[in-house]
Amino acid sequence: MFSRHRLLLAALLSLATAALAKPPALPVEHPELHALASAPSEQELRATITALVGFGTRHTLSDTRSDNRGIGAARRWVKARFERISHDCGGCLEIITPSQTFTGERAPKPVEVMDVVAIKRGSADPDRVIVITGHLDSRVTDVMDATHDAPGANDDASGVAALIEAARLLSTQDNRATLIFAALSGEEQGLYGGKVLAEYAVAHGWRVEAQLNNDIVGKSRGQNGVRDNTVVRVFSEGTKSNETLTQAAYRRYHGGEVDSPSRNLARLMDRLADAYLADFHVRMVYRTDRYGRGGDQVPFLQAGFPAVRITEGHEDYARQHQDLRPGYGDTIDGIDFRYLARVTALDAVTMASLARAPAPPAGVDIKGALATDTTVSWRKVPGAAGYRVHWRDTTAPRWQHARAVGDVDHAVLGDVVIDDWFFGVSSVSADGYESPVVFPGDAGSFERSPPEAAGRR
Repeated sequence: MFSRHRLLLAALLSLATAALAKPPALPVEHPELHALASAPSEQELRATITALVGFGTRHTLSDTRSDNRGIGAARRWVKARFERISHDCGGCLEIITPSQTFTGERAPKPVEVMDVVAIKRGSADPDRVIVITGHLDSRVTDVMDATHDAPGANDDASGVAALIEAARLLSTQDNRATLIFAALSGEEQGLYGGKVLAEYAVAHGWRVEAQLNNDIVGKSRGQNGVRDNTVVRVFSEGTKSNETLTQAAYRRYHGGEVDSPSRNLARLMDRLADAYLADFHVRMVYRTDRYGRGGDQVPFLQAGFPAVRITEGHEDYARQHQDLRPGYGDTIDGIDFRYLARVTALDAVTMASLARAPAPPAGVDIKGALATDTTVSWRKVPGAAGYRVHWRDTTAPRWQHARAVGDVDHAVLGDVVIDDWFFGVSSVSADGYESPVVFPGDAGSFERSPPEAAGRR
């Protein structure tokens, strides 16, 4: 009898352990993400923007020696702010200042472009990297004017304030992947700061899973008079910037034009906003950036990394790139700090969710030609307790159906015809954190394709 009880107890323990290891069938809402969503401080955001505006101009070609004015003083202030956050978390941040010297159309004389970057190493997968950026430099009407006051309160002290606040909030929390908080320079002169950081990432072997570029995120009132503090735009490219001709030919025939990793990152942000941010929504925009304009996500995309641009829902162009005069100029009175706190919450929730989830699945593929069933396969990734297979109508903007399939490397979807749907796979941790969905083939892969991979499909 005693032996039978022991066997029964062992069986029950085995079932309980299996239940704990198996990811949930449906997405889990995490109390810690709900807490993070309400944590950003309007006072902290205001203090950062006030300090940055106080440097007069932060033009990339401005003074670098003064302690009170110019880009140099602003960079040192951000570095000191990161150092204070690191002190408060027991030295959890490593602060670096990668730089390069550039000349170009908007930098006729050699100028050093320096980024200020805080790194919080991952506890389980430190080579996998989640990046948030904003650009420190500012400008007025004449892009070469490095002397007149250019407050840059919204463009882009708002983005820098968001990333510093995200660093403060996430500094005391666990992250399995590495978190990068980067205040970039040189954006207005040619996206130089993004180039510096993207090349640093490549040189140091970072596996960048996502770059969240916050640029112009602090106003809720547009130039047309519309005031809306419930929506933020997330721009994402449709096809990879570094796609080869061979990859493009395969993608044109089999699909993937709206399923780059950047696009599926935007879909994840949309879902997280719906789950954790009441009365605040992501408007996905199927473009790399605003029409005819650019931002520091572009160098990351060119390097083969997934990246999105986050921008307020309604822009006020009279408050961007303008000399200071009545009715014009990027001054702090135009900032809606409650709105900026909501954008910051989206950043923090997204970074925390990505950093706690496993890496996206690799090698996703589908088969099922001349069949009524579809087989989806993938390579397992470390830290995943299971996987979810997703599918949607080919004209649907969001994933419509999902099925948890356990800790396996393939699944058969019965009576789901491959010709009629788009498919994807996400990885799920034992505690229910889910990666972005990965579309099959190179078109949707989160793995960076080096130049020598040009022959792959």
